[in-house]
Formats: sequence, C-alpha cells, structure tokens
Amino acid sequence: MLTISIHKPMLLRYSHVRIRSHQKFHKIDPVPFVKMEAKSSQTRKMEELSVKHPTPFIPKLEPSGEPDLQFDRLQTSDQDLVQEKKFEFGRFIAREAILDEELWTAAWLRAESHWEDRANDRYADSYKRKFTDQEFNAIKRRRKGEYGQKCSCIITVRKESKNVKRTVVKSVVGTLDLSIRYLLDGETFPGEREKAPPFCSINRTQSNRYGYISNLCVSKAARCQGIASSMMHFAIRLALLEGAEQVYVHVHRKNEPAQELYQKMGFEMVEKASSQLEEEQTYLLRFKT
Repeated sequence: MLTISIHKPMLLRYSHVRIRSHQKFHKIDPVPFVKMEAKSSQTRKMEELSVKHPTPFIPKLEPSGEPDLQFDRLQTSDQDLVQEKKFEFGRFIAREAILDEELWTAAWLRAESHWEDRANDRYADSYKRKFTDQEFNAIKRRRKGEYGQKCSCIITVRKESKNVKRTVVKSVVGTLDLSIRYLLDGETFPGEREKAPPFCSINRTQSNRYGYISNLCVSKAARCQGIASSMMHFAIRLALLEGAEQVYVHVHRKNEPAQELYQKMGFEMVEKASSQLEEEQTYLLRFKT
C-alpha cells in the first residue's frame, strides 16, 4: 500500500479570522461526547469517514431548539473575513467554523452520515433531527473547553463563485473535530489506563500533549474530491502548531476505505491499544511527527 508522507509541501494559507463589525453574530461555543477512551462502538462509527457514491445532499430543515438560527443565512463572503488559519484546495476551503449555523450544519452532516445506511427506517428523520440538535449543543460545549480540552470544529466550505450566493447550509460540505489533549500519568497512548481512578492526574507536559481527530464526514454530493484527506491534512497541521507531537484517530475494523485513507497519510496502528479495543471492533491509529 502506498504511504504518503505528511511532510510533503502543503498549500496552507494562514491569516486571522475576524468578522467585520457590520455583521452581527452570536457567540459560538462547543461540546463533547464522553471521554474518547470510553466511547461506545456505535459512537466511534459515527466519527469515522464514510466513503460512498455521491447523491444530492438536501437537509430537511425543521424548527430547531435554537430560536436564533437562521437557515436562510448566506455564507459569509471571503471579503468579510480577515483570513485566519485555513487550507484552500480546488473549489473548497477548510477552516474553523465561526457561525452557529455552520456548527448546526456540521451536526446535521454527522447525523446524515450516522443514519446513512438506515434511510428507510421509519423514524430515521426524527432520529436525525434529534441527534442534530444534541450534537449542535455538544459541539458548542466542546468548543468552550468545558472538559479542560481545547476543541475546534473544522469545516470545509465551497469557495465563492461569481454572482452565486449560497446559504450556510448549502455551503458546508465536510466536517471533523480536532481536540488537543494530554495523556494521563503512566499512559503511552490514549485509553491505556482503562480503569484509571476518577481523579487521576493529567501529565500536562509537552511530550504528553496529543491531537485527537473525530467525527470526520463529508456530504454525499461532495465525496471523491479529496475533501476528507484535505481536512485531515489541515487538522494535523493545526495540531502540530498547538505543540502536539502525535495525532490519534479511532477507526472501525470494517471501515476499510477509512483505514486506507489514514494509512496513506502516515497513520500507523497502535497494536497494544487495538488488542484492548478488540471487543468494540475498533483500531487506534497514530500519526507521529
């Protein structure tokens, strides 16, 4: 299998993302699932890449529990952003989400991916709407750092086209979460101390800082265009800039397309961790600088 080093030159462009004052935005905050180490197999499946043939992505917008969300809101133009860390590739841009509507759309994409194989389920739409609202609020809590971890919601949006205006919902085509964490005392990889005491100390040294990528998914209509790998490259780059020396990701054993993607990018299996995760049919992969 061909392995592509992450040290290849990348076209990363950085600047600072601020919204100009003539637009009014609501504060964005984040939220987590349970500890990464304790996530269930079902939750991890949702976090992984899903690779399927493209079909139109048309979210069924229903009233949300968040009254301030504007589903007809136009995507912020590049001219209204003083550019920050972002990664431009092809017709897309990967960057951190800034609007609540972008966070909600990221949550919707995750719900779509999670229930993708159960489209004919009688209650699928109801489950997806409920999941979306829960995940939207979870993302906001995570971004606030309520659990002592720095977390970013990365999205990929379509580039502006001349004379074409898109809503936020139709502009966001991919998403993932990147969190910066620390190993517990005595750990060599995340989750190694499965039965750690509740108040086990965290070793907040540079060598114990790591990045964790989760909830990677791409809209059906935008797949097979390099969006997943580009978002991963961007997330890894951000993790390295935060001082992380290693980046981890979980993948289900039956998700061969995702495994192939990660391995091409330089991720390697953590053998000891994978044996611990055997019951959940999950691998832990690691990228080292």
